[in-house]
Amino acid sequence: MKDILVIGGGFAGVWSAAGAVRAARATGGAGEELRVTLVSGGDDLVIRPRLYEEDPETMRVPLDRVLGPIGVRRLTATVTGIDTEARTVRAVGREGTELTLSYDRLVLATGSQLVRPTFPGAEHVFDIDTLPAAAALDHHLRRLPRREPSDGRYTAVVVGAGFTGLEIATVLGERMRAIADGQDAGEAVRIVLVDRAEVLGPELGPGPRPHIDSAIDELKIERRLGYTVSSATSKEVVLSDGEIIPAETVIWTAGMAASPLTAQIPGERDRLGRLSVDTYMRVSGVPDVYAAGDTAVAAAEDGHHTIQSCQHAQPMGKCAGYNAAAELLGAAPLPFTSDPYSNALDLGSAGAVLTNGWERTVMATGPEAKSMKQNINTMWIYPAVDDPEQILTQAGRLLNSSTADERALAATREPEPAVTAQALKA
Repeated sequence: MKDILVIGGGFAGVWSAAGAVRAARATGGAGEELRVTLVSGGDDLVIRPRLYEEDPETMRVPLDRVLGPIGVRRLTATVTGIDTEARTVRAVGREGTELTLSYDRLVLATGSQLVRPTFPGAEHVFDIDTLPAAAALDHHLRRLPRREPSDGRYTAVVVGAGFTGLEIATVLGERMRAIADGQDAGEAVRIVLVDRAEVLGPELGPGPRPHIDSAIDELKIERRLGYTVSSATSKEVVLSDGEIIPAETVIWTAGMAASPLTAQIPGERDRLGRLSVDTYMRVSGVPDVYAAGDTAVAAAEDGHHTIQSCQHAQPMGKCAGYNAAAELLGAAPLPFTSDPYSNALDLGSAGAVLTNGWERTVMATGPEAKSMKQNINTMWIYPAVDDPEQILTQAGRLLNSSTADERALAATREPEPAVTAQALKA
């Protein structure tokens, strides 16, 4: 029996496991000699791109509904070490049991994590990087009416005006007003967006910036650009220029890095800690190890490289898992091919903005873009569940979708019933 071990229960990990099973099925009888195991610290695939929304605790899919039907063994454990020479992984199970797992091929897909701030009072800062963190913020917001009245009770400071910061800032006002209105305090809601850059969304380029600026103005979000946070308490924030903002909610969204487990692999890493992989998702210079999603950096189209996003994590995972199995079974590997890069930024009640290409050409804004973003969030990024044929068919779609026009056309069709957020609630 040959063992493929996948570490990580996010998009890249789930699709790595499904991709490996798909490759095994394609080889017929030889595939019966292959065992696929996924190790994850939790029981759910967290729909991380949605954690800025209300009720984040609902943004998850039980892993057993995706992995169980296709025969993937799942272990709930936290990986603590990787020995690539011995081809073993050390982990601690949910009950504290120490485990040693061997592999013939390893896929590292443990994602990325927020770089936490270190300024005085950072313990008072919220984030939306994980499901527990987003749930803690949601519970905090709902408890605001129980707090003593203060100047900053309904003020939120969002630090970081990149993709995540813009999404949480633009939905936060509406969320907080719905809470404050019960106390006739809706007019007291104040959102302040802070970034050390001089512009909003610096990594998003100039194309969508006029639409982002317009949305921030429409939503009456205050800007503090060219500054950062020097310190915080549970009642106020001090900016780098000395300004004091009374605020009982501070959300940090600035800076991401690859999972620390990439340091256990003796491969080349970029400034984010991502492992360099070849066109087949093999870690460069490290036999028997593949990487996918936010732990890896691969060549994308037109000389660009993949970014830490769901858009790239899913096809990278499918490719890594398929090729790990194909290598063991003597089948031909599949080269990674990425979709033309696109971006869908939620702007709350001000709509959304869709861009295509690395130059981020604006394709749609307002209600049209908002509808597309909602389809992405509630349908297209969800895996099929319960039905092995649907799951493996989805694992075989190595590209998400080719163009925004294609996605727009898809939006007019009936969704597959097992691939929607609503179906999961049923």
